[in-house]
Amino acid sequence: MGSTIDFTEPPLQELQHRHLLGLSTYSAAEIQLILKTAREFREVLERPIRRVPTLRGVTVANMFFEPSTRTRISFELAEKRLSAETISFSTSGSSLSKGETLLDTVRNIEAMKVDLAVIRHSSPGAAHFLSQRIGAQVINAGDGAHEHPTQALLDLFTMSEHFPDFNGLRVSIIGDMAHSRVARSNIFALTTLGAKVTICGPRTLMPAGVEELGVRLTSSLDEALNGCHVAMALRIQQERLGTSLIPSLREYNATFGLTLQHMKRHQELIVMHPGPVNRGVEIDSDVVDHERAVILNQVTNGVAVRMAVLYLLATGRA
Repeated sequence: MGSTIDFTEPPLQELQHRHLLGLSTYSAAEIQLILKTAREFREVLERPIRRVPTLRGVTVANMFFEPSTRTRISFELAEKRLSAETISFSTSGSSLSKGETLLDTVRNIEAMKVDLAVIRHSSPGAAHFLSQRIGAQVINAGDGAHEHPTQALLDLFTMSEHFPDFNGLRVSIIGDMAHSRVARSNIFALTTLGAKVTICGPRTLMPAGVEELGVRLTSSLDEALNGCHVAMALRIQQERLGTSLIPSLREYNATFGLTLQHMKRHQELIVMHPGPVNRGVEIDSDVVDHERAVILNQVTNGVAVRMAVLYLLATGRA
């Protein structure tokens, strides 16, 4: 953790990994290569014709075993922008509801000669499990509370539009760490690039041993925001929390919610959120709509980042 790029070595031209399962094993050079490639594709998205023939003839299967809107649409759009052939799968009405196993479902889809598989699943490790059992390259689109690597990469890309260097960048991640795959991937990537990461939230939402990830832990929002460049609010996952981990959403907002007063006190701060936003819980409405809230920029950048990941994996495969 905490290593930075050795600029004495030539930059990478291709990824050293065959899959994107998480960012804990990705080097700083690999992460920077993805961000550099995403900048090139971001320019493509500004053209009148936002399509390139880069992955013509490559087939991508989008396999979402839990609900998703932003991530699924972002991947599908990225694939279309690259001229890839795509098939999309969801559990609704699928063979899984008839008793077929996850592995058999994926193998049947792979038998249709799929090159890359984008997988979201509620079980941590699902993407890793499948990568060892199918021939297609696997991209993890979120597995349980484990990792969500492309979300973290688009977050880093958005930060890079505002700050020239990650080394020494101070980022505070606020909220439900215990259930957040987004936070874990961000911590892995940010510390690898030399950023200083603080996590802030109720103790009941902090996983045991989180300090071992190389972050600073505080339960004071004011302390977390002091000297901070980027504040990333995490969604309170009401569907997973139940009623015992926080007293109420109103009390959570009063203690950990980002407000307009925070924006006034910290003039250089930019605010991020992986979405969907619970207005008035993690972030007050006037902060969501603030000029220094870059939440919609994150969504736009997600397409470019996913184009970069698809391109680098597909063109670097054996």
